[in-house]
Amino acid sequence: MDEKFRKQLEENGADVNTTLKRFMGNESLYVKYIIKFLEDKNYEGIISNFEKGDYESVFNNAHGLKGVTANLGLNPITAAAAKITELLRNKQAQEVDAEKLNDYIKQLDEAYSRFQRIIEENKQ
Repeated sequence: MDEKFRKQLEENGADVNTTLKRFMGNESLYVKYIIKFLEDKNYEGIISNFEKGDYESVFNNAHGLKGVTANLGLNPITAAAAKITELLRNKQAQEVDAEKLNDYIKQLDEAYSRFQRIIEENKQ
């Protein structure tokens, strides 16, 4: 991983050092998986299911995204996905605070878009 990529990740809230320990110091493996993250469909699922009002699927996609990003040290995305999962956990559609959910999805969108851009411009 070049210094520019690492610095961009860290400056935007990624925990590269801890995550590299999880990858046993193997930077090339970490980079491989962080680039593979761009193929993950959970974010798109959150957006499309939110638009459909399918909150159970939003919960499932957010939970999946939270796990993937936690493993990659993309903490701002993980935090936003965690807010969504906690808001929706064990709730029926009529119990969901849609306004708060919309705010959390905007937070997720901001963090996700930022890291997507960083990864895209640094993949080789």
